[in-house]
Amino acid sequence: MNESVSITHLILNASFVVQLVMLMLVAASVLSWVIIIQRGRLISATEQSMRQFEERFWSGIDLNDLYRECQQQPENSSAEKVFMAGLKEFGKMRQQSPGDPEAMMAGVQRAMRIAITRETEELENHLPMLATIGSTSPYVGLFGTVWGIMHSFQGLVSVKQATIATVAPGISEALVATAMGLLAAIPAVIFYNRYVVKTEKFQTALVTFADEFSALLYRQAHKVSQSQRAGAEAL
Repeated sequence: MNESVSITHLILNASFVVQLVMLMLVAASVLSWVIIIQRGRLISATEQSMRQFEERFWSGIDLNDLYRECQQQPENSSAEKVFMAGLKEFGKMRQQSPGDPEAMMAGVQRAMRIAITRETEELENHLPMLATIGSTSPYVGLFGTVWGIMHSFQGLVSVKQATIATVAPGISEALVATAMGLLAAIPAVIFYNRYVVKTEKFQTALVTFADEFSALLYRQAHKVSQSQRAGAEAL
């Protein structure tokens, strides 16, 4: 309890500049934790929806039926958006270039790449702010410490005999700023690295799904092309 009161006393009796630095660091820490919690929930929900959709996709359901199910949902997951973008483009390209499977699949893959990029950008949103907080907070805290120490030594001008007891309170107040900078930076750096890795893994999973889906659509496009050629030869 005495330690808590002592720290509070140091903060309240710090110079204005040091208090301003501490306030900035507290705001940065609160902002980072808001981002950490919000991004964590979003990434977790996205990963879960990805697993559920893949189970549904590979269950043998007709792709058109699955597409209609996705359309009826109020909000689609990332994997569903990639799937819908690919199948929708496949339908358009099949009407425009029915006898050219390569052209059909080029359009499908382009549409799915765009969808993957948009979904990845959504997951990466606000992560640069975590990186900024993690990289700058220690230096902001160090600035507060340096300023506080300078302020303490300036106070020695009017003192005839300088002792440790004279400067210790001011230095202690200043060091609190460094501690607060580290407290703001460490969680931001840890979760930034964690979420970047998770986002990269999820992007890889989407790309893998898009490749597998493209293979299925290519076989279907090839069958359509062969049937059209056979019909043309029969005529």
